[in-house]
Order: sequence, then C-alpha cells, then structure tokens
Amino acid sequence: MNALQAVRIALRALRVNKLRSALTMLGIIIGVGAVITMVAVGAGAQARVAEQIQSLGSNLIIVLSGSVNAAGVRLGTSSQQTITEDDAAAIAREIPAVQVAAPSVRGNAQIVFGNLNWSTGVQGVTPDYFEAREWPVINGRAFGPEDVDGATKVVLLGQTTALNLFAEADPIGQIVRIKKVPFTVIGLLDRKGQNSWGQDQDDIVMIPMSTAKKKVLGKSNSNPRAVAAISVKIRPDEDMSEAEAQIRELLRQRHRLQGYQDDDFWLRNLSEILQTQEDASRVMTYLLAAIASVSLLVGGIGIMNIMLVSVTERTREIGLRMAVGARGRDILSQFLIEAVTLSLIGGVIGIATGLGGAEALSYFAEWRTLVSAQAIALAFGFAAAIGIFFGFYPARKAARLDPIEALRYE
Repeated sequence: MNALQAVRIALRALRVNKLRSALTMLGIIIGVGAVITMVAVGAGAQARVAEQIQSLGSNLIIVLSGSVNAAGVRLGTSSQQTITEDDAAAIAREIPAVQVAAPSVRGNAQIVFGNLNWSTGVQGVTPDYFEAREWPVINGRAFGPEDVDGATKVVLLGQTTALNLFAEADPIGQIVRIKKVPFTVIGLLDRKGQNSWGQDQDDIVMIPMSTAKKKVLGKSNSNPRAVAAISVKIRPDEDMSEAEAQIRELLRQRHRLQGYQDDDFWLRNLSEILQTQEDASRVMTYLLAAIASVSLLVGGIGIMNIMLVSVTERTREIGLRMAVGARGRDILSQFLIEAVTLSLIGGVIGIATGLGGAEALSYFAEWRTLVSAQAIALAFGFAAAIGIFFGFYPARKAARLDPIEALRYE
C-alpha cells in the first residue's frame, strides 16, 4: 500500500466519525490558538518597550541634581541644583565615550494663542539636546547656537501642545505667549508618544536655555549656571556602564567630594532600565507560551485516547486487512496518518483561531498584539509533532495485532 492509498483510507476513517474527530481536534485547536494569541500579547509588550527605548534616545544617561539635607530630612532628587552648564561641557570634553552632553532646565507655564490657552511643560535646551534625544523637527527649523547666545524668543512645539492650540492649522510663524512673553513658533517636533512611566512626551514646548533662564523660568540665585538635568548620549560602540562610572568620577572631582561623602547628583541609565523591562516582557512571553502549550499536550492525550478507542473498535477490520496481505507497517502508517491528519487540521483551524483572538484582544481590550510568522510556524510544527508522538503508540499497537486473534474479536 502506497502513501496516497494510506492517506485516502485514513481520511475515510475520519469521515465516518465526524463528531468524534471534531471533538478530538478541539484540544489541538485551543492549544494552537492559545499559543499564537499569548505569544502575540508578549511580542506586543516587547515591541512597546522597544518603542519606548527608541523614543527616549539610544545610549542615554541622564544626570540629575542631588538631594539636600534639612535638619536631618532628605528632601529628594533635584531638591538642590548641584549640576551646571560647565559640568555638561566638561563631560562632553573630557570623556571620549560621550557623543554630546546637553544641559536643560524645565518648568511649567500657560501658553496662549489668541483666545486659546494650554498648560504645558516648558523646557529650556541647547541644540545638542535634539541630538542626544534623537528628536527631529518635522516642520520648520530647530534653533541653533545663535539663538542660545542671543536669548532669542523662539519656540518649538510638541505635537500635543500644537494640536490643542492650533488643531490642524500650520503653527509655523505664529506668535504665542508664555508667561506673557511673546514667542515666535519656528518648528514642530516629531511625535514621541508616552514614555515608560506614562508621561506624554509631546505635551511640551522648547525654547533656548538662555531665554528660559532670563525671561521665563528664572535663574538660581545661588548659581546662575545651574541646570536641572544633563542628557548624555554615549557613542554606539562604547560600554554604557564604563561611561557611567567615568561620568560619576568626573563629577565627584569637579564638585570636590571626599571619599566618605555621598554623590550630590544622580545618574539614570535609561537604556539599562528599559532593557530590564524588555527582558521582563520576554520572560512573560515565554511564560504565557508555556502555559498555553499545556493545552496542546492535553489535546495530544485526547488524540491518543481516541486512537486507542479506534483501534479497539476496528480490530476485526485490522484482522481482515492483514488476512488479505496488509503488512504491519501498512497498518502502522494508516493509523499514524489518521493521528497526524487530526493534528494538522486542528493546527490550521487553531492558527485562524489564534489570529482572530489576537485581533479581538487588540480591538476590544486595546492591548497591543504582534503576530509573528515564527510563532505560527512553531505552533503548527508543535501540533504536527504531537500528532506523531501521541499517535505512534496506538498505531504501533494496531500493527502488532495477531491477525487470527483480530478476526475472532467480537
């Protein structure tokens, strides 16, 4: 008996008991669908973290001012402005691994255009900030060193701020007021989206740092050169941990800190933090896939159970086939093909179920999902392997039946 004949006989046997065959496939359908859906959920979470890493800027270290002690009470990060524009210049100059070091100051203000107004974050930055954060201007122009040197009254708008003030109109060239100071809109920033802690990065306006200090946010009385943060971009091929250690050592020297004294600044390696989140998302994906795979094992046990029942019911048929010349391997292949066919049909339906489940989660739960071809191939291949693994024992049992005993079976 050739392979084609074995397939025809197997399909005919499955059609005889359509309901039983469908119920047998149900475990495989649920298992394959669950694996695809769960992997899609985990992959969506990983993609979201990757987008957050990209939105922050790759290889980025943030330097923040330290805390201050008042009567034994520590008031928290940035309660004392301890870092300066000179620190940023020193970091860029003295550490070879640093590509740019961009100081910035930040505050909040009401921005007004005509009869519309919007409360937003105001950030005073230098041109290096856009390179550090990988944040391009998609309409208009960014400000240059001459704007910082001359403290010009120009502003760049984030997407959220522009939408609330101008809707779909072009904001370039319009005059807005920030704390009653008129500014000319010269550019629109590219969309960044939310960061890892849920903050809308596009709800922002950016102005030259000198302008922010002199006309909007004010200077520190104790140190006019003080800044709120320094965004340090490390070159792509450099070690982030080594660069972080060098920045810490340099700042401790500049701030004249003794060995027993704590740092009066904070370093935040954002890429490292988000990489940890990505690793956690990957572990979650593996865990969800492993849990869903249990359904496939249950489906495989169901296939073995039904095939054993089928062997018992068709004992006389097996005896007749052997009596007219069928060999043991012909019987083995027939039952094995039946089991694999059940698994493959269930796998195909399971793929459709998984794709539908991922789409439904994305639509109704607003949960991002990402279906990959590798996940589909893995689930389908696993289903076929289960058909072979759990179908082999019943098929082998059928092939080893004694023809005379089989013909006598009632």
